[in-house]
Amino acid sequence: MKNIRISYQYDGSEFYGFQRQPGLRTVQGELEKALKIITKEEVNLVSAGRTDRGVHAKEQVSNFFTKTLVPVEKMTRILNAILPKDIVVIEVKEVPEEFNARFSAIYRAYEYYITNENTPFRNRFATYYPEELDVDKINKILKPLIGVHDFNNFRLSDCGSNTTIREIYIASCEKKDEKTIGIFIRGNAFLKSQIRIIIGLVLEIYSGRLPENYLEKMLNNPEKEFRKPVAEPNGLHLAEIVY
Repeated sequence: MKNIRISYQYDGSEFYGFQRQPGLRTVQGELEKALKIITKEEVNLVSAGRTDRGVHAKEQVSNFFTKTLVPVEKMTRILNAILPKDIVVIEVKEVPEEFNARFSAIYRAYEYYITNENTPFRNRFATYYPEELDVDKINKILKPLIGVHDFNNFRLSDCGSNTTIREIYIASCEKKDEKTIGIFIRGNAFLKSQIRIIIGLVLEIYSGRLPENYLEKMLNNPEKEFRKPVAEPNGLHLAEIVY
């Protein structure tokens, strides 16, 4: 039995999220279907994260166990020939038996793109905001998130995580080009829709619809109910996974 690790990218626009769902087109479903063609086995992927519907990945990692005799070095080429064009495999390699794409990850990072140019090409991968955003002001809003916190207020009600304690190492904003900014957040792990809730809150605070200290209040009162707007999925990209 071999433990195989796959690194890949995808455009999430036409998927009903990452996780396998009966009768719906998902990233996991498409990958497992392609792997079954190659291995002639039922494959169950273990993955570093599960992205929401419409969210993209510059780097996603999964692993699975197989008895197949197909050489691992040929799997990248074969998978890319079988998979739809909105999933591209970067690397396939055999890893030690104890490797687990989810639990072996040291940290993960997401980047959220916001643009003030309203075009169909930008809108597929960035969220439109009708004015140029001040990077320094956003960095000031993001600052309280850094560190170890109870992020109970930063998840959807159907989140199944047993603990809401997470550590964020980096939360920063920078200009990507003259029309687009990127908000980069790196942490040990994330709750369901945590990043989209953070971005939704940042934009509400930036626009003055929520007070400047709103994030601090949410972090200091994890059991209290707060309004938590959820940003659009198209601007969000799973950007980095480190083992």
